[in-house]
This record gives sequence, structure tokens and C-alpha cells, in this order.
Amino acid sequence: MSTPIAFFDHDPESLRHWCSNHGLPGFTADQIINWVYGKGVSDPSEMSNLSKDHRMLIAELLPILEGHESRRQVATDGTQKLLLEWPRSGTKMSVLERPPSTETVLIPADARRTACVSSQVGCPVGCRFCASGMEGLDGNLTAGRIVEQAWRLGQLSGGRVTNVVFMGMGEPLANYAAITQAITTMNASWGLGIGARRITVSTVGLPPAIRRLAAFPVPVTLALSLHAPNDELRRQLIPWAEYATISEILSACSDFFEATGREITLEYLLLRGVNDRSHHARQLADIATTLRCNINLIRYNAVEGLPFERPTDEDVHAFQGVLRSRRINTHIRASRGRDIAAACGQLRQESRAGVSRRAEGDESPAEAMLD
Repeated sequence: MSTPIAFFDHDPESLRHWCSNHGLPGFTADQIINWVYGKGVSDPSEMSNLSKDHRMLIAELLPILEGHESRRQVATDGTQKLLLEWPRSGTKMSVLERPPSTETVLIPADARRTACVSSQVGCPVGCRFCASGMEGLDGNLTAGRIVEQAWRLGQLSGGRVTNVVFMGMGEPLANYAAITQAITTMNASWGLGIGARRITVSTVGLPPAIRRLAAFPVPVTLALSLHAPNDELRRQLIPWAEYATISEILSACSDFFEATGREITLEYLLLRGVNDRSHHARQLADIATTLRCNINLIRYNAVEGLPFERPTDEDVHAFQGVLRSRRINTHIRASRGRDIAAACGQLRQESRAGVSRRAEGDESPAEAMLD
């Protein structure tokens, strides 16, 4: 028996087709969409304008929430983190002792409610400073499971999220088909209704996928996880840096800007004594002057078992000063949710017990981005 397509993987046309195939009137699809996206209802039994028989059929054959919330944590700054466990179906994770899991984070700030979503279970990139890739990649999330994260976080805030950042677990552009389908749903008026400018895709830098994203109909914001101002240091910190030089990635980013008119955000994680010295800042300034961009400086957030240290406030502001002296728009990102390990670089599969390993059949960056 084939696995049923979950609600969040549908668009209105495919859901109307599903309804027709199951003997329901086509307009039932619009009713279900309104209940879930418009009213935040995920239990078919509460969809009062549907007949009892139709509600029972939907409950049986149309999964709405696939994930199981196994833990919720609230930080002192109001940040909330969910640990979601997913069914094994649709993944290549048959060898796991426990269900595949991902973490997703709600970051409130005044009227803004930002969902930081994961795109993969684990991460194939293996950045030396990041918790998400410590056990490698266990599989891609479907578009529906990505959308479900944002929907769930919206319910925590009493409505919808206002912004989405693909900065959780995984390399988004290595799961290109799913993240672009998810973005379409997030942006759609019938879906989450989030404007393109409020959706940010963060990538370690896959030039062909960046150029492909430039032609995507929803002109999202692109953030490049640079983290080093030269190729030698970047390859030490980011294993996938061997697939593309900084120059090659910046060329793709320039093409993205030309196609979309969207300024690129350069994300730069400051590691004490590793990449936070004044000569690193000068090298980063040289890079920034070649591109229409702004820079987000991120203080390293400690991960147990990793050897890096958080930079001092003095060093961070000195680094920023070098960049601003070159008239480069530079901000220091606030670290949110550190006390619940929800800050940048701290997300991981915390429900898992096991040893570090990679799933069989993991794809190269070039193969993965073509999914």
C-alpha cells in the first residue's frame, strides 16, 4: 500500500484531485485549506462545515500533522524550540533505532515572529563548528514537513509566523525541490501568506543551485554562510568548501543579485582566535566590496564536544569597526535561545542515540541539488 500524501504536501489543485478521487466534492479542498491555513485547525473532527462521513474519511486517509512533538522548550528570551519526530516513510532512514527527528525554532521580536526551519535530518556539510552535521545526513525532509514546521510555530504564537529563515538543520539547496515547493506554499495567499522578502534561504554556497534559485518565481532573500575570508581557512572549517572557491560562489551570488535585485547577506560566524582577527576583517571587507551585500556577524554559540570558543565583545565590535570603516553595512546578530541550545549552530537530533555515521547512498552536492 502506498504512503498517503500528507496535507502540507498538497496545493489546491492536487487537493481537489485527491477529493475527487475519494468521492468528495471539489470545493471540499478549499474548505480543508481554509480550516488548516486560515483557522489553524488540524483535527478533521473540528471541521464543522464538512459532513461527518467526510471528516472521518479525511482523518483516515489525509494525514495533516505528520510530525510528533516530542519536546518543547522555552528560553528566557521567549525563543521556543520544538523537537519533532517524523515517520520513517519517505526517507532513507530505515536503520535508525529511533524515528528521524529535527529541531525547529520560533524567534519572537516585537511584531515579528520568525520561524527557523530545518530542511534535512542532520546535515551533509559537516561544518566543524556546528552541531547539526555531527552525525552526518540521514535524509531529506519533504516539502510538507518543512511547511508543517512553520505552521506549528505559528500556532505557538497564536496565529502565523511573519518570517521564515531556512537556517535550521541541513543545507537547503541540497534539498532544492522540496524547499522550493515549501517556499511556494509559504508564499501563497492560500497557504501561509508570507511575502518573498520575508523568506530567507541560507546556503554554504552551491553555485549551480544558487543560479537555479535566481530563476525561481518567488524571489526570496539569499544568505551565504561564508564564515572565512579566504579559501584555505574556509576549507578547514567547511568540508564542502572544496567543491567551490569563494570567487566561484560570489560570481553565482552576483548573478542572483542581477536576476532578483535582492542584496545578498553574508553570514560570518566569529570563532575566537580562528577567524576574528583584524586581518580577517580586512580580507572580508575586500570580499564585500565586490558584491552588493550586507554582513551579519554571528558570535559562536558553544557546542559540547567542539573545540571552539565564543569571541569577546571587544573583539566582535573591533571586527565590526574594521568593516564599517570601509562603509560596509554590518550588523551583529543577537544570539537567541542559547539557554535551550536553540541558537545558530546548536540544532541537532537530540532524541537520537547512536554513533556518528553517514547514511548509505549519500549524494554529492551536485547530485543532491538536482533532486
